[in-house]
Amino acid sequence: MRILSGIQPTGLPHLGNYFGMMRAAIELQEKGEAFYFIADLHALTTVRDPEALRRNSREVAIDFLACGLDPAKACLFRQSDITCIPELAWILSTVTPMGLLERCHSYKDKLAKGLHASLGLFSYPVLMAADILAYDSDVVPVGKDHKQHLEVTRDIAVKINELYGEIFKLPEAMIRDESAAIPGTDGAKMSKSYGNTVELFLEERALKKKIMGIQTDSTPVESPKPIEGSAILGIYKHVASPADYATMEADFLAGGKGYGDFKKSLLSAVRDYFAPMRERREQFSSDPAEVDRILKQGGERASEIAAPVMERLRKAVGLR
Repeated sequence: MRILSGIQPTGLPHLGNYFGMMRAAIELQEKGEAFYFIADLHALTTVRDPEALRRNSREVAIDFLACGLDPAKACLFRQSDITCIPELAWILSTVTPMGLLERCHSYKDKLAKGLHASLGLFSYPVLMAADILAYDSDVVPVGKDHKQHLEVTRDIAVKINELYGEIFKLPEAMIRDESAAIPGTDGAKMSKSYGNTVELFLEERALKKKIMGIQTDSTPVESPKPIEGSAILGIYKHVASPADYATMEADFLAGGKGYGDFKKSLLSAVRDYFAPMRERREQFSSDPAEVDRILKQGGERASEIAAPVMERLRKAVGLR
């Protein structure tokens, strides 16, 4: 089973990225042939600072390795290192109906958030289809909100296959557990777009500022606290033991403790959960040549897999 997933380097990975994508990806490296890419081409739709893009791409790689990605089991690479991807995206775009892209809700959502209506943003699902189809992927882990993009990929692959023969595999979606969704510091879903993130490896002072700055209501210390929609509990359940979580939930309902106390417990739990990963991160950060070697090796492996896929496509459409 070949597994394909990617993460955009639009900022530093945060708790939502880890529990929503990275942890599951690391678990899946034990179950199949895993290919994980840093989607720097996709990031160009929003990131205009070249130094930030380069820096974030490296930091994403380091964080992934620190969190347990094993280069001996999973292929980690930069999207832009696979030079056939833009060519593949162009070929796919020549058979992609405009209406298919116009129905993609993510484009409308991004426009609603104020993003510029560029061609790249509009054709984003075609580039994503190229990412998926280039490696004969069998399974693509996605959240429910991105399931539509995989459906678009399958539609495009079917169109190519109908026109030129059996060129592409039809990948299947593996829907990620939505219970892994992490609330941000404002209670909404944690997202770089909302500016409500808690990054994975912040230094102590910055981490404390983020956790202690989580928005809460004005319930008095002595009164029971609402547990529904609590950002503190929503994060704590992922980093604490079931027993510790049950205790905090009971303390919420009992009253007598203030939000400041709960935030301190959350801070301690986040710190302890990521402590072993923080140590590994320091090791990788101190050896940038090794990180570069891993990414280069991953890119070479991904290119080897994509080469025969591209060769049969080029022959089929008449480019060879």
